[in-house]
Amino acid sequence: MIRLVFRLLSAISLAVAVIMAVTDATRSIAISHIEPTPLGAYWLQYAPDSLDRTRAWLVANAAWLWEPVLTTLLRAPGFAAFAVLAFLLYAIGYRRPDPAGRLAA
Repeated sequence: MIRLVFRLLSAISLAVAVIMAVTDATRSIAISHIEPTPLGAYWLQYAPDSLDRTRAWLVANAAWLWEPVLTTLLRAPGFAAFAVLAFLLYAIGYRRPDPAGRLAA
């Protein structure tokens, strides 16, 4: 059951990554050069209050995590961040095939 949840979250993350990639590709074609949108810009556009609250909470509780890790992640292209997240969730939910094969008793 848990594997199903991770696979479902992986599929949703992959769909978001594809949507972001198509949006960035469309924008890049319109301006005639490649310019991927950072994850922080998407977060600021769609949920600015949660970004501020997350920043305030992290600075108060784990300041070491905000500056090197989260700021780097927020500058990464949004489609790449969600593609990596989709891969990690799929790897967690992956079920190894039976070594004996499908027809083993």
